[in-house]
Amino acid sequence: VQLQASGGGLVQTGGSLRLSCEDSGFAPTYRGIGWFRRTPGKGRKGVGCTNIFDGTTYYEDSAKGRFTISRDNANNTVYLQMNSLEPEDTAVHYCAATKVYTTYGCPPINEYEYWGQGTQVTVSS
Repeated sequence: VQLQASGGGLVQTGGSLRLSCEDSGFAPTYRGIGWFRRTPGKGRKGVGCTNIFDGTTYYEDSAKGRFTISRDNANNTVYLQMNSLEPEDTAVHYCAATKVYTTYGCPPINEYEYWGQGTQVTVSS
């Protein structure tokens, strides 16, 4: 498993970005992908997650109504579409993989075994 997040950048408030999480390794052995973000001094917080095989998605409150997670299994890529961005969304964003299949919400962060390098998202006011 070799995850790589990309697509970050600088946008103005109200703008949009689409992040990609590509697995360039062999056939995935995990069941879910989560998106997280880290701001200085605050640690990593969840944004949302998806089950790989059925596409069910779950979002944290900060992302509901603004962000959408989708997947392209043929290309081992999961996307995070972020709309209506706010300065509070400024963070390094990461994707991570878990072997947990969930039906109740995103698994705890300690269930994610594989992490990619992050991509910086900066939202200017």
